[in-house]
Amino acid sequence: MDKDQVVLGLGQTLTATEQSVDAAIAQAAEMVQTMISARTELSVSPVVGAEAQAKMMQAIAALGEARMAVVAAHQEMAKAHRKMGWGTYAVGPLDKGDDWTRPIEGARPDLRVA
Repeated sequence: MDKDQVVLGLGQTLTATEQSVDAAIAQAAEMVQTMISARTELSVSPVVGAEAQAKMMQAIAALGEARMAVVAAHQEMAKAHRKMGWGTYAVGPLDKGDDWTRPIEGARPDLRVA
């Protein structure tokens, strides 16, 4: 494999990993919602299943930490990529990077991002 293929494969795997973690968070959140809906539909006390629901919320928090770690790894890999002078190989379906720290183009100066 040449360098371009290796770097492209790495980027595709990274994007797939990010999407998988996001999907896991969404699925876990849906599970909590389903637990609440089922309990309400069955007219069961909130005490029933409270521990299981709390465990699911802990899982969501852990997935959030995992997502932050994957994003941090992405940023570190991007730094290494730039240091090696390889430039841009591919752009994923989502605008990534410093979205939270750079100004939004065309934004009104009297408004700020919350």
